[in-house]
Amino acid sequence: CYPARFREIIRATRKLTPFSRQPDARQDVVKPDMSQTDQQPEAAQDEPQVQILAQYIKDASFENPLAPRSLRSGQNQPQISLNVDVGVRNIEEDLNEVALRIEGKAEREGEVAFICELVYAGLFRFVGVPQDQLQPFLLIEAPRMLFPFARNIVAQLVRDGGFPPLMLEPIDFAALYRQRLAQQGAAENGDGTGGAEQANGEES
Repeated sequence: CYPARFREIIRATRKLTPFSRQPDARQDVVKPDMSQTDQQPEAAQDEPQVQILAQYIKDASFENPLAPRSLRSGQNQPQISLNVDVGVRNIEEDLNEVALRIEGKAEREGEVAFICELVYAGLFRFVGVPQDQLQPFLLIEAPRMLFPFARNIVAQLVRDGGFPPLMLEPIDFAALYRQRLAQQGAAENGDGTGGAEQANGEES
């Protein structure tokens, strides 16, 4: 479970409207109603604020090495392996880039049917968020907000490659975060198990 202050941040960000491609809707802001400032306790003015400045594709690729043979009807369904990683880069004070990397690989009878790779990122600004609660938000809630948009892009890439769209299942970013912490702890203990901060899964 999250600390009470962190739960308040999560509730606030989940009220954000979906990202819009319209020029006048490129920023989503969660903040107190300043028109009521004089009527609110002073503590209310210090509530955490989260702002999504932008969402964008950093990298996208699709490989279809066996086309057109891989597109013939009547073939067995390929086995899909999926790798997911979340990266965070500090741009400046209170401003961080969160990048969601999704790599999908389809194999059929020992041959690669397709490889799909996407890095989808968002630029997040935080005001008044305690440092001890910032990392969980960046690695859990921020990628959770980016995932629906990345999921649609992956489906479109695979469909445009001549295959049925790859519809990704929801990802448990909290579990990925716990795995990351476990890997970091193992690395600090020197047992050599702290490797790449990724989660692997399969879809069929």
